[in-house]
Amino acid sequence: MDNSAHASLVSSNDVNGTDVYGNDGAHIGTIDHLMIDKQSGRVAYAVMGFGGFLGLGEDHHPVPWGKLRYDTSRNGFVTDITEQEVKGAPARNDNWYGDRDWERRTHDHYGVPHYWI
Repeated sequence: MDNSAHASLVSSNDVNGTDVYGNDGAHIGTIDHLMIDKQSGRVAYAVMGFGGFLGLGEDHHPVPWGKLRYDTSRNGFVTDITEQEVKGAPARNDNWYGDRDWERRTHDHYGVPHYWI
């Protein structure tokens, strides 16, 4: 996410691979890709690769977009998610992105508003 740190728009190409940090400044993973709601155009999830974050092996987990905020000083995203939140997130099947019940439980689990409302 280099070329326009102060712009309000960014290409999804530039978001993929962006580092994610915990509130304490520790690097916890990277954004693998985004999931965008086709109806509203809103970003719904950042599917993150945690690569060893607090004992998690390299694994990808969808995190509601509302849990991330961009930090220009780090040129990356910051989140307050914990290992327990990620490990305790609702189990997902292969069609998780089409399961509104799973999405509702996941947003409630992370304590963020539902993106579709």
